[in-house]
Amino acid sequence: MSTQSSESSNLMEAVVSLCKRRGFVFPSSEIYGGLNGFFDYGPLGVELKKNIRDCWWNDFVRRRDDVVGIESSIIMHPKVWHASGHVGGFTDPLVDCKASKQRYRADQLFFAAVVVDGTTHGYVSALENEDIPGTLQAAAETFKRKKAIQGTLAPVQPKEFTEATAEQIPLIPSPATGEPGSLTAPRDFNMMFETHVGALRDDSSLTWLRPETAQGMFVDFKNVVDTGRVKLPFGIAQTGKSFRNEITPRNFIFRSREFEQMEMQYFIHEDDDWAKWHRHWINWCANWLKSIGLPESHLSEFDHPKAKLAFYSRGTTDIMFKYPFGVQELWGIAARGNYDLTQHAKHSGKPQEIFDEATKKKFVPHVIEPAVGLDRIFLAVLCAGYSEEEVKDEKGNVEKRVVLRLSPRIAPVKVAVLPLLKNKEELTARAQELYKKIKRKYTAFYDESGAVGRRYRRQDEIGTPWCVTIDFETIEKDGTFTLRDRDTMQQKRITEAELFALLDEQV
Repeated sequence: MSTQSSESSNLMEAVVSLCKRRGFVFPSSEIYGGLNGFFDYGPLGVELKKNIRDCWWNDFVRRRDDVVGIESSIIMHPKVWHASGHVGGFTDPLVDCKASKQRYRADQLFFAAVVVDGTTHGYVSALENEDIPGTLQAAAETFKRKKAIQGTLAPVQPKEFTEATAEQIPLIPSPATGEPGSLTAPRDFNMMFETHVGALRDDSSLTWLRPETAQGMFVDFKNVVDTGRVKLPFGIAQTGKSFRNEITPRNFIFRSREFEQMEMQYFIHEDDDWAKWHRHWINWCANWLKSIGLPESHLSEFDHPKAKLAFYSRGTTDIMFKYPFGVQELWGIAARGNYDLTQHAKHSGKPQEIFDEATKKKFVPHVIEPAVGLDRIFLAVLCAGYSEEEVKDEKGNVEKRVVLRLSPRIAPVKVAVLPLLKNKEELTARAQELYKKIKRKYTAFYDESGAVGRRYRRQDEIGTPWCVTIDFETIEKDGTFTLRDRDTMQQKRITEAELFALLDEQV
């Protein structure tokens, strides 16, 4: 394993450990052994998640005059999913390993021929990772050495398992066993969770948990138009849970079976410049990510090739993020045309048109869709903010400091209030008074246990931007207290009014 891969793996392990240790994320149903692809958010995790959601809602809905919000139901009429194409086409390519009973997504399973001096001697395989060519090349070298093959090994040419021919499939080894002959050909697997509504359990009661929040906004489009006094261009936004029966949930909360989305459908005139609006929302989303603390160096764009776009799509761009396990999609911005509204008009028999006063004609609006997973942003800010460094304690001894550099906008705790000593009532009383004032508006934490340095470290680890220490100078002199900054560890004395001004400005 390369040094970079090792460091990335170590970072991911450290983030997962922090999440469990400090109450950000727990495995769901852990006392029963957990359930793959499902997670619970602990006390700090639910605060961080709420802060991200609130920032998104404030910036995308409340502070804009052209976007309104809704909340649609998780379970909808089954015809919604027939109209949207999910029943017939919401599938991933599934591959079974008959020997190990493991299942893989074919587009996340890669293989390459082992070619020596122009002759193919076999194949190697690897699951998707941050260095697929390197992994397959190393596997090919191992294959050549074990088989004692003489000659020059050609550089591997990675391919998705979806590209494997019928002749190649029996020769490609399973990642689980390392032996060929056990992998099946890819087949379609529908990822929607089925459920039944009512007392009967037959085809008439069958429906699905929603796999995305988008369709609720399309189905409620006319209701919003008729009641919301909206004019083109305008958006409908919502946040909420979605469910996908992923074949291989992985990378912690990055790809799970229950997740939360933050989506918007931005409707424009059929003659409007869709490319202009598409670029507008790409830029808006990227700037928003930076506003909550994601570094620009970790962000990039990926334009989907035209050959791989859905037939109705004019263009899709993903904002990518550099996770420890590789550069992956964080936010998708798609120009979907008028496909969705047209489909629902066709299947429901209810027109989804808007009347254009200028031309005196009706038309179906087109849409730009920025769609992001809240859990993916949650993981991104943790990975970007996590750091370990060596610092000196009060006695001059070097120790490791774990710090989570979260933006004050989203940090689960904004400020910690610490009395210098817990056995001095005048200090604890003043600290409690300040703590209660702060809690009226911001999330705060009161801690009087242990040395102040230890308390600082505990707050650093959960991302608290500031710590306030109430000491004897607070009581006996001017009423100021010590403000300690998480990132610089610098301290200064400030007044209560200055503290609230800082919080108002930064949070």
